[in-house]
Amino acid sequence: MTPKEAYYKAKKLGLRMPELEPTISKDAEYSFYYALNVIKGKWEKGEETISKDAYSSCSYARHIIKGKWELAEPTISKDAQYSFLYARHIIKGKWELGEPIISKDAYLSYHYALDVIKGKLPDFMHNQMILDNNEYTKDYIELIK
Repeated sequence: MTPKEAYYKAKKLGLRMPELEPTISKDAEYSFYYALNVIKGKWEKGEETISKDAYSSCSYARHIIKGKWELAEPTISKDAQYSFLYARHIIKGKWELGEPIISKDAYLSYHYALDVIKGKLPDFMHNQMILDNNEYTKDYIELIK
């Protein structure tokens, strides 16, 4: 049985199924779904696996932990999109660990300034935005005036 099949079996029955948990816990996404839809709360047995996947980590932090999740931060910080989402929806503010990867994406950098920091980017991100002179640079300059 695959983690997906094990998860759907437990979900269909609407019951926690300890005998399926070793299988489910091998997959980050289905471990998150199991915690969300079956356990309806924290699932420590799946956390190590969940923490290795940026999407699942960000989702688990937002919907299960409902806050900062340090175990997963090294994984999240390697993905620009999920670093932005983690800063915006979970940290609800500046998140230095994710800034280097966010800075590599002009769209996310602009929206990090607009939606998260609500102003000027940290110097290294600001300088990158200005030097890149991309499609978001003009909007960014207007934002910080």
